[in-house]
Amino acid sequence: MPASSGRSRGIQRLSLRASAKVNLSLEVLGKRADGYHDLVTILQAVDLSDRLTLEAATTIELKTTDEELPADQENLIWQAALLLRDAAGIDGGARITLDKRIPVAAGLGGGSSDAAAALWGLNHLWGLRWSTERLSELAVRLGMDVPFFLLGGRALATGRGELLERLPSARGFALVLVNPRVPVSTRQVYSRVPPTLRGDGSRTRALITALATGNSSRVAGGLYNNLEPVVEPLYPAVSSIKRALLDAGALGAVMSGSGPTVFGFARSYDHARQIRNRVLRGSWSCWAVRTLSGPAIRIIHEASGRR
Repeated sequence: MPASSGRSRGIQRLSLRASAKVNLSLEVLGKRADGYHDLVTILQAVDLSDRLTLEAATTIELKTTDEELPADQENLIWQAALLLRDAAGIDGGARITLDKRIPVAAGLGGGSSDAAAALWGLNHLWGLRWSTERLSELAVRLGMDVPFFLLGGRALATGRGELLERLPSARGFALVLVNPRVPVSTRQVYSRVPPTLRGDGSRTRALITALATGNSSRVAGGLYNNLEPVVEPLYPAVSSIKRALLDAGALGAVMSGSGPTVFGFARSYDHARQIRNRVLRGSWSCWAVRTLSGPAIRIIHEASGRR
């Protein structure tokens, strides 16, 4: 649905949660003529999130709590703001503050989620009233995962990852995310995909059937990512984390996206917290999370100025 008008309501400040995602299934089908890869994947939003605060201003400014992140035009948030402002043909500005909690280059889509939240939030702040579909046309220019975060919940993604079909997500699940605190370049991973790596989509279709049952054990048994053999030799921590999660009682474990974050499936949120405590160690970051059935971008607070 379109964001509501910021100008008519006098919105001056807006705080948002921008959620992470995991890939419940990811199959690389083959390389395309344009150099990208055809994929079929199930994207699932989870409740680990960054926080973006947007304030009305005359220029675009960006601050972030992560000192290693660029706070200029290299950042997807900045790019999203410029893209929307130019497409809308306005002179709007914003002072944007990012409280970064999703690890960077982790296979969790944090940068894409932040970019989507910037598009959604500025649409609201600037009173543009653009529809989600119109915002998505810009989102795909920022990255293949960005349109998903405007949709949220659970979705089947095909093509390069930009073609989305919403999947039922009323039945939620509990997961344990484990990140070894080593960034992984998605571009590097896909550059190492061998020509022989081919999926046919059958594992993903089977997982969609399992998800419809709502049975955690069946879903856990269908988790799949055929990028794991590409990533594991480069980052042995992926294999170590999978073993640790399974030994700690996870029903199943798989790498998310191009890694290196691995997530384990739990019977319940309490079970997820137990698993997290068992695998927690100094060199890994761990979170017990829930899947989201609703929006991946959520308003925390908004403040209006005087009319």
